[in-house]
Amino acid sequence: MNILLVRPDGIGDELLSLPVATELRRLMPGARVTFLSSAYAAPVLAHHPDLDEVLTVAAHEPFGNLVRVFKRGFDAAIFLKPFRRLMAAAWLARVPVRVGTGYRWYSWLLNRRVYEHRSDFSRHESAYNVGLLRGMGLSPGDVLPPHVIVTSAERTWAQDFLGHSHRIIIHPGGFSSRLWKPSNFRDLILRLVEEGREVLLTGSREEGARFQAETEVPRWPEGVQDLMGLLTLRELMAVMAESQVVVSLATGPMHLAAALGIPTVSLFDPRRNNSPARWQPLGKGTILMPDVPTCEKCIYEACPYWDCLDRITVESVVARVRALVDQNSVGPLMVARV
Repeated sequence: MNILLVRPDGIGDELLSLPVATELRRLMPGARVTFLSSAYAAPVLAHHPDLDEVLTVAAHEPFGNLVRVFKRGFDAAIFLKPFRRLMAAAWLARVPVRVGTGYRWYSWLLNRRVYEHRSDFSRHESAYNVGLLRGMGLSPGDVLPPHVIVTSAERTWAQDFLGHSHRIIIHPGGFSSRLWKPSNFRDLILRLVEEGREVLLTGSREEGARFQAETEVPRWPEGVQDLMGLLTLRELMAVMAESQVVVSLATGPMHLAAALGIPTVSLFDPRRNNSPARWQPLGKGTILMPDVPTCEKCIYEACPYWDCLDRITVESVVARVRALVDQNSVGPLMVARV
């Protein structure tokens, strides 16, 4: 069969879809597996052994172009997220097997429906994704954590670029989670440098400009390399692969580090839709959460726990980084409320 996995989305969302390709390789070793990705996230999928091809679509792709994508001889399309326009394009293209959730009003566009509410947050996102294979008449097994490939040439470039010191990546940006105060990230960076560690700052150009303005640090001390806005996505992967720990919010680079086998220290806010039960990185390290009640929806300043993430102290993050690096205590992922 010629199978298309459909999820043009953010980095983390696409990474947590990769176990579907891995399970298809196990259950249908002769199948050709293609991933329909966003142009932004597509580079992380390069060289993956369980994908035969990666196609991309833009956010506002003309509908006719979408239909043409699905007319490329696919026997099945698995919608790992129910994008209505893409489902309609597959229906018009007459893809024989169209798999996805059965709970949307437009699910009539599919002919193989899986009935499972993701909103109950009872399973990890990757498990929900793999569960859609039941719509293909398959019986999927346990989820294997996603992994991504950094080539030997990319690793050599990163080693030459960075040197051979001990490196901690701090990724202060993010769009899917509440934010830790920039001053907290600033103090964390300075504390780690005081301990003799080299810190790499990563993020987009826009995140870098905002972070510099909000931290009001005219110049970082020796030991800090500001790489925000300077790396391509593949270069970021190579730099991560040569680092010891990645500290971030619950965002795409957290999942990227986990897929590269790098321990993470991840700051999760208490919103239910950001629950680690569904969104934790599938790797090693620590999740830090504020010791406050889980909230159904953020109500901003009206909430008595509006400072939720800032209740996670700089010292608690430093301690987790220190434990991962110095004590080599890299066991299974743990969740700690602080």
